[in-house]
Amino acid sequence: MISELKKKNAFISDMDGVVYHGNRLLPGACDFVHWLKENHKDFLFLTNSSERTPRELSEKLFRLGVEVDESHFYTSALATAEFLSRQNPGCSAFVIGEAGLYNALYEKGITMNDSSPDYVVVGETRTYSYERIEKAVELIFKGARLIGTNPDLTGPTERGIVPATGSLIAPIEMTTGTKAYFVGKPNPLMMRRAVKRLNASSRDTVIIGDRMDTDIIAGVEAEVDTVLVLSGVTTPEDLKNFAYRPRYVLRGLDELTTALEQ
Repeated sequence: MISELKKKNAFISDMDGVVYHGNRLLPGACDFVHWLKENHKDFLFLTNSSERTPRELSEKLFRLGVEVDESHFYTSALATAEFLSRQNPGCSAFVIGEAGLYNALYEKGITMNDSSPDYVVVGETRTYSYERIEKAVELIFKGARLIGTNPDLTGPTERGIVPATGSLIAPIEMTTGTKAYFVGKPNPLMMRRAVKRLNASSRDTVIIGDRMDTDIIAGVEAEVDTVLVLSGVTTPEDLKNFAYRPRYVLRGLDELTTALEQ
């Protein structure tokens, strides 16, 4: 019964395809955040997108009519920076990405290096270019290791489906014969960090997402209850392509919130 979700203390929610499409807020998002606050639930917005900083994400939601403090956001950029700083403190990187990724790396003491970096790090970007791909390939052949913020091939926007990090990094992988290590969902590292940030246990946590291949598998492998919403990239017909199943399948946050409020 979906009423069991009311007993959960910690809620982790994806953003793209769950809370919004691009700059369009999805139905139920405001009511869901209100329910979380009114019921004193711990919550975290967990996004595979590495473009924006937590502050930028907070400001974006505010512009869309939802007030959430920046402490409630955890991105694949932050997870990537934490991973690299633990693996190789004081390392350097050549980065293909946006401000969210650059800022996260800087905050963990990772310097930018376009001549002899320890890593080539790729995230979402709108300044993707052949020149940057060439440079990344050159550096990997010189010994840099390839890191992707997340493996998503596509992402939802208000205009439809667009390429994501998995697609952008593919030419580099194919040219160098190197397989990237992806830090974002479904990597258990990111889920464990999210649960730890909420100071919660797996059995008291639920994850809400729109992707079977990242959000739901991450929850399944972390033994966290899973809610699949059909407001993003997944359709009911897609479910037959996966050996695992979400605990709940709902239309979107509007249906979820209605059920939680009953």
